[in-house]
Amino acid sequence: MTTTTLGQAPARDGFFATTFRTSVFPLFLLLVTPPLVIALWGTIVFLDGSLLRMLSAEGVTTIVQNLPAPSLPALGIIFAFLAFELVLMLALPGKKFLGPITPAGNRPEYKLNGVAAYFVTHAAFIGLSAGLGWFSPAIVYDHLGAILSTLCLFALAFCLFLYFKGAYFPSSSDAGKTGNPVFDYFWGTELHPRLFGVGLKQLLNCRFSMMGWSVMVVSYAFKELELYGTVSNGMLVAVALQNVYLFKFFYWESGYFTSLDIMHDRFGYYICWGVMAWVPCVYTLSTMFLVTHPSHMAWPLALALFVFGVFAIWVNYDADAQRQRVRATNGKTTVWGKAPLLIKARYTTGDGKQHENLLLANGWWGIARHFHYVPELTLAACWIAPVGFAHALPWFYLFFLTILLVDRAGRDDLRCEKKYGRDWQTYKETVRWRMLPFVY
Repeated sequence: MTTTTLGQAPARDGFFATTFRTSVFPLFLLLVTPPLVIALWGTIVFLDGSLLRMLSAEGVTTIVQNLPAPSLPALGIIFAFLAFELVLMLALPGKKFLGPITPAGNRPEYKLNGVAAYFVTHAAFIGLSAGLGWFSPAIVYDHLGAILSTLCLFALAFCLFLYFKGAYFPSSSDAGKTGNPVFDYFWGTELHPRLFGVGLKQLLNCRFSMMGWSVMVVSYAFKELELYGTVSNGMLVAVALQNVYLFKFFYWESGYFTSLDIMHDRFGYYICWGVMAWVPCVYTLSTMFLVTHPSHMAWPLALALFVFGVFAIWVNYDADAQRQRVRATNGKTTVWGKAPLLIKARYTTGDGKQHENLLLANGWWGIARHFHYVPELTLAACWIAPVGFAHALPWFYLFFLTILLVDRAGRDDLRCEKKYGRDWQTYKETVRWRMLPFVY
């Protein structure tokens, strides 16, 4: 989804194209994605992960007959985890970080303590469950259907709350309605909503969703152990790679606050419902499949997948680190042993003030303007690979992620073109390819 300035619906050439992007497509996603979450879970649990069975009359009947109802235990698990992460976010020590200047000239503030929260969260989950026996370490998998249905409904209602909050009680000047209620609910009416002083993007995107993702796959591994008395090396590879990736996410949390999700995507259904309901199901789908389909791979293959996946994580991290280092030092550093090739890009915020960013055009950023998405896709393929190729559905996350990142690269190019004007054209002439050289 492409936006122009905050408070305005995205502009497209032609009435029908604009209507599709601002009304038809958002409404389609609003209607389809919540039941799809439940259908994906039901297919993995009851239909052996078979896409063909899912689309058959028998499959539809099976899913409908086993629709998970929201439950109080599921609600308790959700709010206990959310409250725990909120306490960690507020109580653990961490330095303050000011995010990039917003289109209205504001600078959101964050507290960087994600690494400490990661260790405390996992130590508490494993210690209280497997160690002290307060609850089963497989608790997430055992209640997964109810958790997902509860999250779907709760997040829908919470997005409605955010719609009215942004319209009538905004946290900053980066807010406003477009006049299209479908688009406003879908895209959001606030860029950086806060509630009782708490930044909701950091709490829900980072601490609830991403931290929850890592705990979920650990719980899946415990469920496989409970069922079979052992954890397959395929499960070990999948869980280990995802947790290395997510640990890197929290180590690099300040970098995430300069990403497209945080800087320019408003906090509505697209982001808020997505991180609260879509991520817990879709992002863990292949690992969910491995619970009842143990993957006993040859150890050399398992090790190769892990090593290649970790290398992809490093490439993704190093690309982001290059850009951060160049901007933090105002270009007084080196990239791959050479002076950085920089393009000074000027822009004006909504308050009339002029600013300048440095666009890096060598190193990883000289390969393609969004090359860092390629190792992210490679990594996903590595942790999904243990599911094998008998069924396509466990690979759904990779298919979805490819569409998401290709679209995001296109949206970011359009946004940068509007923001930087001729300076972005100069950058595009220097770095020709958008994501993958000679392909896109």
